[in-house]
Amino acid sequence: MSRFIKIGFLLLISSNLLNCNGQTPKTNTISDDFDKSMPFYYKMPNHLSNSDTSPAFEGNEQKILLTGTVYQIDGKTPAANVIIYYYQTNSKGVYETKDSEERNMPKNKLGHTHGYIRGWLKTDEKGNYAIKTIKPGTYPSRGEPAHIHITVKERNMKEPYYIDDFVFDNDPLLTTQRRKNMENRGGSGVIRFVQKEDIWIGERNIILGLNIPDYPIQNTNSINSGKNIGEDIISFTPFHAYGADKGTKTCPICKYGWYHGILYFVGNNPNWNDVKEWLTFLESESQKRETYLKVYFIYGNDTNYDKDKRMQELEKLGTELGLKKVALTFVPSFNDKTSEVYLNKINPNVENTFFIYKRSNIIDKYVNLKPNKQNFERIVKRLDDTANEYFKLSKPKQKLNNEQN
Repeated sequence: MSRFIKIGFLLLISSNLLNCNGQTPKTNTISDDFDKSMPFYYKMPNHLSNSDTSPAFEGNEQKILLTGTVYQIDGKTPAANVIIYYYQTNSKGVYETKDSEERNMPKNKLGHTHGYIRGWLKTDEKGNYAIKTIKPGTYPSRGEPAHIHITVKERNMKEPYYIDDFVFDNDPLLTTQRRKNMENRGGSGVIRFVQKEDIWIGERNIILGLNIPDYPIQNTNSINSGKNIGEDIISFTPFHAYGADKGTKTCPICKYGWYHGILYFVGNNPNWNDVKEWLTFLESESQKRETYLKVYFIYGNDTNYDKDKRMQELEKLGTELGLKKVALTFVPSFNDKTSEVYLNKINPNVENTFFIYKRSNIIDKYVNLKPNKQNFERIVKRLDDTANEYFKLSKPKQKLNNEQN
């Protein structure tokens, strides 16, 4: 998909968002136990588009647009014809019922309901989806962060399954501990908003089958290192030996987490000739993209570790290569708990691990990647293909996004 098509998809949301309103609904009974039989099909329209507007959108509450792409298990192949069902509370944190609304779900015998702020859509041939709704409120008990429930139904699977809720990065109840405990079903559900006029816009890509137990199709990548595409990078604090934050322990993601970033991990098997070629390429790409790309080298060799020697080693490397943009950092090992780098599950025995990320979310990953023209082009293409001009130009206001993990 070109950048311009993506811009149009985000910004030129028009009356076609209403296409599945007013269609003939299916009528189904409501189970007494939603855990055993979710009301996925209750009042679902016969025909769905790739976008939907909830019944609450035309009110006076905070309007939001949730958009993104659904991918197959590899995290790269768009998935068409996937049905997405969502339901949520009103702005007061209540699953409100309203008899006058076509989508309304009355309470069952146990008093449970999904309310009337609910809807369905089906991804297009490029895997795109969009939901216009309102920002939900936190439950009156304040026991959980505000959220929107999501269930997906794949074309060739009999049963739908739930994925991680949409939750919101600026929610004070979304604590660090809650983030660490997320299942990441379908990838991270954390939404980081930008503001366009009176609407808050958030992007989430969904990876089908990711972290879903007994999912019939598994990712066949046999070499495992690092968290998966679609998951958020967990914040960590390496020592900075060379670059703008030299002499500090600074979290790369927390400080520079909004636009594209690359984390280049090297552990116990460094090939220094390859490292120099990669750093030279990444420096050149960083200079071309200026503020829209931030690159970090993270060295985690635990053999004969000495902090001062490691600092000097990387300082010498940065000076030799004349790096201006790329930061050189290190941790005692990739299993180090003080820096919390261990939470990102880097395998120290592979030659390298690359994360390409955007707004703290991993959009691509490579393991044992050699520095050659083909792989340089692969990195460039991935950065170009996942650039989003609207999010690039719309730096979020601080009140909307704390840029934390």
